[in-house]
Amino acid sequence: MARSRLTNYRFWLRIILNAIAIVLLVMAFHYLNINDLLQNIINWIKEQGIIGIIAFIIIYNLATILFIPGSFLTLGGGALYGVFFGSIYVFIAATLGATLAFLIGRYFARGYISRKIRNNITFRAIDAAICKEGFKIVFLARLSPIFPFNMLNYVFGITRVALKDYILGSIGMIPSTIMYVYLGSLAMDITHLNSQIDNSPQAQIMQWSLRLIGLIATIAVSIYIARIAKRSLLQITKN
Repeated sequence: MARSRLTNYRFWLRIILNAIAIVLLVMAFHYLNINDLLQNIINWIKEQGIIGIIAFIIIYNLATILFIPGSFLTLGGGALYGVFFGSIYVFIAATLGATLAFLIGRYFARGYISRKIRNNITFRAIDAAICKEGFKIVFLARLSPIFPFNMLNYVFGITRVALKDYILGSIGMIPSTIMYVYLGSLAMDITHLNSQIDNSPQAQIMQWSLRLIGLIATIAVSIYIARIAKRSLLQITKN
C-alpha cells in the first residue's frame, strides 16, 4: 500500500515538474523574443565562414531538442547557403537533431511510459503497428504539417519503431526543407527575413502546395495506422 502511494506521488511529482518546465520555456521564449535571438545567431553564423556550417548544425540540433521551432533557422539556412547547400545542411541538421531527441525519448521515457500503459490494449496495438511498418509511418508523418516536428521526435522515441526506419523515414522532411530553404534564399536582407518571406508571392504558392501534400499525407498516415492497428489489436485480443 505504501509502495503504491509512493509510486503515485512520484508520478504526480513528474507531471507537476514537467508542467512547470513547459511553462518556464514558454515564458522564456516570450520574454527573450526567440526570433530576435535566432536572428542574431544567424548573423553570427554568417560571420564565421566555413566554421559557421558546423555551428549552424549544432545550434539546429539544440533547437530541435529544446522544442524551439526550426522554421526560422531553416529560412536562415537558405539565406546563408542558397538552395542546394542550404537544403543539405538543414536536412543533415534536422535529421541529427530529430535522432538525438528520439534517443532521449527512447532511453529516458520509454520504460516509464511502457509501465504506465502496458495494460492499454489500444496503445499496444498502435505501438505494434508502428513497429511493424515504421518506415512508412514515419515517412508519411514527416510529410504532414499537422504533426509538430519537435514533439513527434519524442513521441516516436517512446514507440518500438526501429532506429533505422526512423532515420530513413526522415526523407519525408525533404519537401518542406527545400521549400523553406528556397524561400529563405529569396531574402535580400537577413535582418528582415520573416517580413520578406511573408510578403513573397512565391511563398504563398509554395506554402499552399505544401499544405496540399501535407493534407494528403495526414489522411494517408491516419488510415494506414488505423488499418494496421486494427489487425494488431485482433492479434493481441486473440492471444
